[in-house]
Amino acid sequence: MSQITIYHNPACGTSRNVLALIRDAGETPTVVEYLKNPPDRATLARLYADAGMTAREGLRTAEGGAKALKTASDDAILDAMVADPILIERPLVRTAKGVRLGRPPERVREIL
Repeated sequence: MSQITIYHNPACGTSRNVLALIRDAGETPTVVEYLKNPPDRATLARLYADAGMTAREGLRTAEGGAKALKTASDDAILDAMVADPILIERPLVRTAKGVRLGRPPERVREIL
């Protein structure tokens, strides 16, 4: 089995669906509840770089705090995400094959 890490919010239906998809594929992921144990800035920046995303693309725009970041730089967005991890769109999944944002959940199949 390959090493898989999911940055997960158990209160989020999409995040739960992605976790189930990974487990249904026969994998046992490391589950990081990122609201309780948020990634540091370097880890978050690396996840986005490895996913081919910008921090802005990883911003959970449905959160109220995201409105203040409308014109912010990616560096400022990363800083805001570290300060308030609810701003991180979920779930992020890392495998040996890469990183994907599980929206839609089927995108994670690309790296399983």
